[in-house]
Amino acid sequence: MIHIMVSKSGAVEARVFGYCRVSTISQAERGESLKTQESRISAYAQMCGLQTPRFFTDAGVSGRTPLSKRPDGLLLLNELQAGDTVIATKLDRMFRSASDALRTLEDLKKQGVHLHLIDLGGDCTGNGVARLVFQILAAVAEAERERISERILEVKARQREDGQFIGGRIPFGWTNTPAGLIEDPNAQRALTFMRSQRKKGVALRTIAEAVQTRFGLKLSHAGVRRILSGERRIDTKPYVKVGAVAIG
Repeated sequence: MIHIMVSKSGAVEARVFGYCRVSTISQAERGESLKTQESRISAYAQMCGLQTPRFFTDAGVSGRTPLSKRPDGLLLLNELQAGDTVIATKLDRMFRSASDALRTLEDLKKQGVHLHLIDLGGDCTGNGVARLVFQILAAVAEAERERISERILEVKARQREDGQFIGGRIPFGWTNTPAGLIEDPNAQRALTFMRSQRKKGVALRTIAEAVQTRFGLKLSHAGVRRILSGERRIDTKPYVKVGAVAIG
């Protein structure tokens, strides 16, 4: 439902919304943090000569959850239209990261919606503060992406050292287990057979048929070609873990 504010003169006045969030159920039950946020937002709106805010509140919702995935956050986004104003006390009340904030701010700006973040000095979408806020968020978002990339590389390096499979196509002859990649005896015998047959000049289609008959493994002639040419590779070498030792 769309609510329209009309002044005594008949002019349509801009709608104002307040957004509040607390992370834990205990905070929501006590209501202290929510009341503080609402009081600050109401006082700010009055100071700026804005309408009394209509509040959307997410209680017991983690800041890691995107605004569009929060119950009242989604309702707020669906309610907004050009000319509206949203007020929140802090950046982290609304957004999970700088990159998330940057994307949402850009969307709101395109919609013609004003977002006031009290901790950042006011309107982040419509005045002189906006350019600075966007520049800062862009820089922080880039730093966040770099940290995430670094963490992914570090995790993969540790997994590789531990002999774990870290993605890609599992090579023929191996099986992925919690302990890492281990040899599949039947497939390894089939692999040895395919190599010996190919050295003898046997056709790929004939090899594929023989592998199915002897080892129960269904392969096409193209599959045999890929296996023997080494196209089925992964981004780490296979490991077989023996006790605490990874053997490659």
